[in-house]
Amino acid sequence: LMLGHDSELVRRFRAAGVIIVGKTNTPEFGLVPVTEPELFGPTNNPWNLARTPGGSSGGSAAAVAARMVPLAHGSDGGGSIRMPASCCAVFGLKPTRGRNPIGPDFGEAWRGLVCDHVLTRSVRDSAAMLDATCGPDVGALYYAVPPARSFLSEANADPGELRIAFTSEPFLGGTVDKDCMKGLEATAKLCQDLGHEVIEAAPKIDGKAFAKAFLTVVCVETRATIEKGEVLLNRKASFKDFELGTWILGLLGRQCRAPEFSRSLDLIQRTGRQIGEFFEKYDVLLTPTLAMPPLVTGALQPKGSQLVAMKLLGRLNAGGLINTLSGIDVLAEHVFEFMPYTPPFNVTGQPAMSVPLHWNDEGLPVGMQFVGRYGDEATLLRLAAQLEKAQPWSERVPPICGKLN
Repeated sequence: LMLGHDSELVRRFRAAGVIIVGKTNTPEFGLVPVTEPELFGPTNNPWNLARTPGGSSGGSAAAVAARMVPLAHGSDGGGSIRMPASCCAVFGLKPTRGRNPIGPDFGEAWRGLVCDHVLTRSVRDSAAMLDATCGPDVGALYYAVPPARSFLSEANADPGELRIAFTSEPFLGGTVDKDCMKGLEATAKLCQDLGHEVIEAAPKIDGKAFAKAFLTVVCVETRATIEKGEVLLNRKASFKDFELGTWILGLLGRQCRAPEFSRSLDLIQRTGRQIGEFFEKYDVLLTPTLAMPPLVTGALQPKGSQLVAMKLLGRLNAGGLINTLSGIDVLAEHVFEFMPYTPPFNVTGQPAMSVPLHWNDEGLPVGMQFVGRYGDEATLLRLAAQLEKAQPWSERVPPICGKLN
């Protein structure tokens, strides 16, 4: 179903002269960090067609990486701009909460976790588009302090000497691939060589509790979206209307009691305050964007007995049994092992960006995440432009593109 009007962000895109050429591929409801919807099939990664471009803005990242378009829209509720940017070697900035409008159809998305912006090949283009789109729309729930100067001018400014913390510690658990570790170490050294103070340090996060609370919010929001669809369809939805994973998350959301939802919001918001305290000591935090290089397509799909159990419980609408019988907790843990670094900064609302600074020996991109203080895209853009100049990435193109003149 398509709306009959533009969102405020799209209206601002058009006002800036952007020519919209089409809709790129996304996973259903933007729920997962890969782009393999049943309706349209998987999007391939331009750097290796057997790999995922990430998600949920995977189609956008692939289109930019393949030089189909210079920029593409993305939304980020748990890393969905930054993760595909990492997988496809493009620049992806998640702005501060409230920096770009999300109305008029949303007051907030995922309880304020979601921010919209673009994926680009250059820092300059991202900054220029942020100038064109930033600012609250009428009735906005969140308001980011207006920038002191244009973001494009910030991308041309010297960042000065920054105090940069770096860590490989996966906030939500799991282990970190050696390629991501290698990229982190090289990036930390690059920052040090550029004159920044680089210190190994990390905010303290109870990863297991945070992941459960975050997933609870996502499940409740998924159920709410399903029920909005019922209103549009003028009938009750069934498991046949949605992908299995979407339906299962919706069942989990339906069984969530209001006090549990409230406790989950409270926990992730407390975590946000703890992270905010960490940033009183540092200008920027550096991590890998993901804990692994781009996954093989299908790697996160449920298989075997887990898939059979999920199908059975989906047909039975047996939401209360899902936690114990279907392996949904195991599946969620598997997903967070791939993406342990990005969700906390959707909770805090801080700006964060994935910068394409590393490739592994197989030629797969491994992005690096930089997180700034709340409202401080300026520092990130200055730093990103400095990194882009020191270690340019735009001339490195995926094999699928052939030789560009």
